[in-house]
Amino acid sequence: MRRRALAARVARLATIDPDGRPHLVPIVFVIDGETLYTAVDAKPKRSPRLRRIDNARDRPDVVVLVDHYEDDWTQLWWVRLRGRARVLVNGEEAERALRLLSVKYEQYRSDGPGPPVLAVDIGEWYGWESSGTAEPSP
Repeated sequence: MRRRALAARVARLATIDPDGRPHLVPIVFVIDGETLYTAVDAKPKRSPRLRRIDNARDRPDVVVLVDHYEDDWTQLWWVRLRGRARVLVNGEEAERALRLLSVKYEQYRSDGPGPPVLAVDIGEWYGWESSGTAEPSP
């Protein structure tokens, strides 16, 4: 489960809006120990203020889903990470997260992400694979 999550290239981040509705966005990420990091990249956005960042500041309980799909359903798997989000705007941890993201994603080497960085302290790992095996967090 951990190996699959570490190697995955994309995930979905769920935060909660002010009105209690889920807000789901695809993210790129890196996991370092028990913390997942994702940052704001340079792709065009509708607004400089991102809802996922505001949501995480106000309601830090988040879920990240990492999954794999193939038409051969014997290859399906997913890993769900529940955690508490922190918004990092500067400092050593934010700088380390940005370096780790640049190592994982070639696109960030030429046009690196900037702050804010969303750090998710993972409290629960849970996974499933097509064999029907479920793996709760240790």
